[in-house]
Amino acid sequence: MKKVDVLLGLQWGDEGKGKIVDVLTPSYDIIARFQGGPNAGHTLEFNGIKHVLHTIPSGIFHEKTINIIGNGVLIDLLIFQREIDKLKERNVDATKNLKISKKAHLILPSHRLLDAAYEYAKGKSKIGSTLKGIGPAYTDRTARNGLRVGDLLQTNFVEKYNRLKNQHIEILKFFKFDLENHQIENMSFFEYEEKWLSIIEKIKKFDLIDSEYYINQALKDNKSILAEGAQGSMLDVDFGSYPFVTSSNTITAGVCTGLGVSPDKIGKVIGIFKAYCTRVGSGPFPTELINYEGEKLRSEGREFGSTTGRPRRCGWLDIPALQYAIMLNGVTELVVTKIDVLNSFENFKTCQQYNYNGTFIDYLPYESEENLLQPIYEEIKGWNGNINHVSTYNQFPENLRNYIEFIENIVKVPITIISNGPDRTQTIFRNI
Repeated sequence: MKKVDVLLGLQWGDEGKGKIVDVLTPSYDIIARFQGGPNAGHTLEFNGIKHVLHTIPSGIFHEKTINIIGNGVLIDLLIFQREIDKLKERNVDATKNLKISKKAHLILPSHRLLDAAYEYAKGKSKIGSTLKGIGPAYTDRTARNGLRVGDLLQTNFVEKYNRLKNQHIEILKFFKFDLENHQIENMSFFEYEEKWLSIIEKIKKFDLIDSEYYINQALKDNKSILAEGAQGSMLDVDFGSYPFVTSSNTITAGVCTGLGVSPDKIGKVIGIFKAYCTRVGSGPFPTELINYEGEKLRSEGREFGSTTGRPRRCGWLDIPALQYAIMLNGVTELVVTKIDVLNSFENFKTCQQYNYNGTFIDYLPYESEENLLQPIYEEIKGWNGNINHVSTYNQFPENLRNYIEFIENIVKVPITIISNGPDRTQTIFRNI
């Protein structure tokens, strides 16, 4: 019997998962998203065109591959419909190879209001939410109040919807929230709600499935499956830099609950990391560079959020954090992305340890508040040349190959894929 391979991010998200899933898709029968929602932004580039997906799995551009939105994913109907419309503009009919779990939860328009109210109430302690309603929707799921895709098929859905919306409005009164004048994407709440509700009948045209049965039967039928993660391991609700995290389990364990497969069905775990680090929003970031080098990384790497457009915080590669994520996920092989962003650096650095209250440590302690962990760096000699045209590993400059092997020697996991540009063709497979 086949097993489910997993592909997920090992940093604070934005590692380039969408591109690598797209590249690997021809090797799989099924691509399945297992957590997160439209707070994710998976960017793919090919044929000179950039594509950004928020809810739909990154294998959607391959007609022969089935794509599944799993039960652990949150869906905002309006954002989902926009994705579908953009795919149609590129002659992709998602109804042909996209299936949606009936157990996937819905993000209601009022969840977005709650998200804004909660974030505003935090003041200076805000977490940097994307304001997509993710946290409140997951809260309702845990509190057993949520609505799911399967509920859309029931005759009393609108009654259920209004009941939950009214609960949210009562909560908003406590925050003295200005419901009448608050804008969601330049629309009033009532405009957004009207559009959201109008999409229900369109969603019913998709194949709404009991995804746990579908996926387990596919494994019995010897189908190959790749589980696609969103965000990154350092944003995991349990093991990330809490409370500056997302609301789901972004690590390998989330595959089991987000798709309905048992732990013994997990196969390869492919972990993705950038050749440097970035983070969006608030929270600890030991290697952050608030200087010329940080600005250069942001500029060279086009580090602006694909979902929010916000500039990303940038810093050097954090090896202890990478080792932590590898441990949590049981990573069996690694993918390094955006290595070409370092092309013009004469030298750059990697963090090997932290100075933690005067003691050198190589792990992430519970206490990881801002500025508590001071990075101890090792300088790496750059290759100072363009590698975007390279097509085999041996064509890389010696200093770049030294950097790859330097990381491998520390983390003890092979780097099998190297991304040397944003296009799907700029991907180097390394035989080890």
